Amino acid sequence: MTSENKQRPRAFRLDDARLDKGCVVIEQQPDTFAMDGVIAPEEAAIEAAQKRGVLARRGFSWGLLFWSSLGALIALSFGAWVGGLIESFFAHSAALGWLGLGLTLCLFLSLAAFVWREVAGLMRQREIAALHIAFAEARAADDRSAARKLVEELSSLYKTRPDTARARANLADLSRDIIDGRDLIDIAEREFMAQLDEQAIREIARAAKRVSFITAISPRAMVDVIVVAAQALRLIRRMAEIYGGRPGTVGMLRLARSVGGHLALTGGMAAAETGVQQLLGDGLVGMVSTKAAEGLANGMLTTRVGLSAMAVCRPMPFAARKAPGVRDVAPFLFGGKKDGAQVSQP
Repeated sequence: MTSENKQRPRAFRLDDARLDKGCVVIEQQPDTFAMDGVIAPEEAAIEAAQKRGVLARRGFSWGLLFWSSLGALIALSFGAWVGGLIESFFAHSAALGWLGLGLTLCLFLSLAAFVWREVAGLMRQREIAALHIAFAEARAADDRSAARKLVEELSSLYKTRPDTARARANLADLSRDIIDGRDLIDIAEREFMAQLDEQAIREIARAAKRVSFITAISPRAMVDVIVVAAQALRLIRRMAEIYGGRPGTVGMLRLARSVGGHLALTGGMAAAETGVQQLLGDGLVGMVSTKAAEGLANGMLTTRVGLSAMAVCRPMPFAARKAPGVRDVAPFLFGGKKDGAQVSQP
C-alpha cells in the first residue's frame, strides 16, 4: 500500500443526531506528526549561536593573513633572539650555556603543552556542540540508527566521570530494547542530563546571588562592572566543565562569543518578560532603593548569561526536560523562594 492510499485516523461523535438517519459524518483530524522534522525556534537560536562561536570556521581574509604573518614574524624574531642569547651564554662559559639551553627547552616544552591544551579544549567543545546539533536533528527525524550512535558517543563523552556510571549502565541496557529513536534520545536526556542540569542550576543561582549581593553594596560602578564580567566568565567556564568541556583561553573566547550570540538572539524576549513581570508587581525593583534595584538587575543579567551558557554548552537539546527560566533558577530575585532550591550564601 502506497503512502497516498493510507487512511489517516478519523473520528465522529456517537451522540450525533445524524447517526439515526444513517448518515455518518467523519471529520478529518489534524495530523499529530505534522511537526516532525521541524526544529523549535529556541533550538534554532542555540544552534545559530554555536555556529557563530564554537563551530565557527574562518576562511581566507586579509585580516587573518595580517595577524598570521605578524605572529610568524614575532615568533621568528623571538627564536633568533633566544638563539643569540644561548650563543652568548656559551661564549661566556659552557655551564651557563647548557643552563640557558635547558631553560629554553623547558620554555618551549611548556609552550607546546599550552598549545596542545588549547587545541584539545577547542576540539572537545566543538565535539560537544556538534553532538548537540546531531541530537536535535536525530530527534526531529526520529532516526533510530542515528540515535543509537549518538547515545554511544554521549556515553563515551562521560566515560571517565564516576557520577555518570549508573546512567551509562542503564542506557546500555535500554538502548538494545528501545526501538523508537526519539524515545531513546529522551531517555538518554533524562538519564544523563538530570544530574548535570541540577549542578548547572546551582552554579547559576550561586553566581546570581553573589552578584546581586556585592553590586548592591559596592560603592563604585566600576566594581559592579568588574564583578558582573568576572562572574559571567566564571559561569561560562563552569557550564562548559559541568557538561564535559575543557575550555582553554581560545575556547573560552569562542564560548563567550556563542553565549553572546545566544543572548543577542533571545535577549529581547527575556527582557520583555522581565519588564512585564516588574510592571505587574512581581519584582522588587519598585519597592527598594536604587542601589538594591541595580543589584537585582545585575543578578538577573548574570542568571541570563548562565542560562545561555547552559544551553550552548549542553550536549543535548532540551526536549524531555524543560529548559529552566530566570524565575526557576533565581526565584529570590523576585521575592520568592522555590521549594527545594538550595542556594548557598555569597
